[in-house]
Amino acid sequence: MKKLKIFLYISIINITVLSCSNNNKELSNNAIEQSPRELYQIAMINLDQNNYEEATLKFKEVIFKYPLSNEGVQSEIMLGFIDYLGLNYEEAIYKFNRIIKIYPSHKNIDYVYYMRAVSYFEQISGENFDGKSNTEAKKNFLELLNRFPSSEYAKDSRQKLIFIDENIAAKDMEVAIFYLKQKQYLAALGRYNKVIEEYPKSKFIPEALYRLVEIYIILGMKEEAEKTASVIVYNYPQSKWYEDSYNLIDEEYYKKNETTFGKKILNLFKKDEQKE
Repeated sequence: MKKLKIFLYISIINITVLSCSNNNKELSNNAIEQSPRELYQIAMINLDQNNYEEATLKFKEVIFKYPLSNEGVQSEIMLGFIDYLGLNYEEAIYKFNRIIKIYPSHKNIDYVYYMRAVSYFEQISGENFDGKSNTEAKKNFLELLNRFPSSEYAKDSRQKLIFIDENIAAKDMEVAIFYLKQKQYLAALGRYNKVIEEYPKSKFIPEALYRLVEIYIILGMKEEAEKTASVIVYNYPQSKWYEDSYNLIDEEYYKKNETTFGKKILNLFKKDEQKE
């Protein structure tokens, strides 16, 4: 579906090229002197028919014969797109980078930025994916949004950034739990705080807060534990981590660590318990 959607974008981009010819004459591959528009149309017909090899040859012919034409530049973009369709992401990225460098003012340059970002994005798979793909995809989508905030690709870029942030947060959570199991509490603390500060809308925030409470109690930092528990009470009462926090901040805890603020938090837990 992603590639189909992107292919539709390509069709829109090419309206400006294809609509220039109003006559209905039949195009011929054997024409002695075909215009860049005609060659480009033939290449697009091959591409529509999934004949990527023939399409590639025609796009290259346009570039060779008419390198400075609009069709020539658009053909370079299409060659990158064909690499993308063939999952040759590195080659696609190389081509998109070259286009951005040589034709920074091209009318469809926002699409090139978008496709470069998507080429990194589609190398992401699951929560345990390679960190470079995450970082590069995020950097490139942000660059697109900074340069072209009103681009037709801006909305999709923002949606993909949400996905990327969730995956980066997941990776940090995984590293943090490793540190926690190894009893490297300060290292774990740093990772959980990073998730909370850098990805405040992430689904992992309730767990990260709970883990902070857990670590603060282990380290004897009772005030920090109580303040963090209060954040869970007020903001995530429906989360499973709310109940787990209650099990940490319980009567037994306050017999050992009695504070006025702590009692208030415990009372809040109890009030919510009574409502249920």
